[in-house]
Amino acid sequence: MTAPEAPEAQSRHARTFGLPVASALVLGNIIGGGIFLLPASVAPYGTIALIAFVVLTLGAIALALVFGRLAEKHPETGGPYVYAREAFGDFAGFLAAWSYWITTWVSNAALAVAAVGYLDVLIPVNDHKWTACLAALVIQWLPALANFAGTRYVGGVQLVSTVLKFAPLLLVAVGGLFFFDTANLGPFQAGDDSALGAISASAAILLFSYLGVESAAVSAGEVRDPRRNVGRATILGTVGAAVIYLLGTLSVFGTVPHSTLVNSTAPFSDSVNAMFDGSWGGTAVAYAALISMVGALNGWTLLSAQTPYAAAKDGLFPKVFAHKRRGVPTVGVLVTVVLASSLTVYNYAAGSSGVFEVLVLVTTFMATVPYLLATAAQIFFLASGQSDRVHRSRLTRDAVLAVLAFVFSMWLVAGSGYEAVYQGVLFLFAGVLVYAWMAARKLRACCAFPGDDPRTPSRTSGPSR
Repeated sequence: MTAPEAPEAQSRHARTFGLPVASALVLGNIIGGGIFLLPASVAPYGTIALIAFVVLTLGAIALALVFGRLAEKHPETGGPYVYAREAFGDFAGFLAAWSYWITTWVSNAALAVAAVGYLDVLIPVNDHKWTACLAALVIQWLPALANFAGTRYVGGVQLVSTVLKFAPLLLVAVGGLFFFDTANLGPFQAGDDSALGAISASAAILLFSYLGVESAAVSAGEVRDPRRNVGRATILGTVGAAVIYLLGTLSVFGTVPHSTLVNSTAPFSDSVNAMFDGSWGGTAVAYAALISMVGALNGWTLLSAQTPYAAAKDGLFPKVFAHKRRGVPTVGVLVTVVLASSLTVYNYAAGSSGVFEVLVLVTTFMATVPYLLATAAQIFFLASGQSDRVHRSRLTRDAVLAVLAFVFSMWLVAGSGYEAVYQGVLFLFAGVLVYAWMAARKLRACCAFPGDDPRTPSRTSGPSR
């Protein structure tokens, strides 16, 4: 293992995040690659998907408020892992960490696949699957290299990419309303499912675009004054993303004919081309989409290592994941990018259609596990009356929010579909064997200290910097 760095090296390359960067982390991770491809992914359901987006937005805001409340009392790196372990013990904490970790690297693979669709607007790469695969791998590894450089550079890339992505999104979200044509909307309900089934199915796909509401909570140990800033950053980032999402999706539906949208690989580029009757606008949007996706991968790569880092410090993940360099858990970053790359290669090798949609639905199901455990933890803290973890004056309001967030997460599980739940459960159960091994090692290690029972959860401490 690499020797610890000198304090001056740590201070030069590692930085804590203030409110602007923490908000950019949330906003940048939410507005990543999902919004640039998802209008086409849900178009087959018809315009009923817009109703799903409204419901999803309300649920995402409820989740954001719950995470903000939890972070006030538990401002440590790990987010849902910390909350689940504090409430229900090691096994629940491990399931939250394991499922969230899988969520991050599967979503990274999905983001890379989405990015290739926009890269193809600039450079033809989709004509051959292995050219597209190589492009997806390069897009994944560039943000990983930024993470290896340290949190100072992660924050800088995140802030710049978040600012740059806003121009095309606002262009479509606001400008598209002036070119809106109801004839482009297509049928209200295009599929054979019931209205509720169509809303649930499209919401499960759309949730991918809202993954990231927990970003500031997961990285709370790197946020300056986390008790105050994590909650504020979570709300600011989520509400900002919600406004852009709703307007942007509506504009794409109203500017791109439905028959074109269902087969589009770059719907925002198609929308700008339709507005200005040319290709220059679509090319500009493609550049911005790539910047956005690389920025999202930059933030998600950091998050992918934070939860295993927190679990490793508690002995629930292999100890090597607790290694930090320049403020970044480098082993977690490396393992994550290798797994995401392997999944990307597998999906291109399999040659299956709808690779993005399959990855999105598996990601959605895996994300609901830590969301359910975190909201259940909040309900537990409120119901058990633990004065150090709840605000008496906000008890009723917080309880309603927690229940709504829990019901919302359960609804998303139902909407993920049998195939995604089946694959997700396999991923989840594979973690049980890992937990059994790690718990046994932890118990053996503590046998030398009889007074220290590893099965009793202790309050997780923040990361050392």
